Amino acid sequence: MDKNTIISRLNEVFRDVFDDDSISVNENTTSADIEDWDSIEHINLIGAVESEFGMRFKMREVSGMKNVGEMIDIISERGC
Repeated sequence: MDKNTIISRLNEVFRDVFDDDSISVNENTTSADIEDWDSIEHINLIGAVESEFGMRFKMREVSGMKNVGEMIDIISERGC
């Protein structure tokens, strides 16, 4: 799956999790860019992304992600 497809699907997940249709993520998006993205919403987001792509993140991947680009790379590597 190419990065544009992954980003498009992630945008839908982010908009759903944060209940904000104006969200548009890119590879540089971080939690600081989305007002409601706190530790609780991060857990909800990870679960929603895992459901969307039919995969599971490893704990070290979740704790190590610095931006959406790293999330995209992991999804892409898994071939989801």
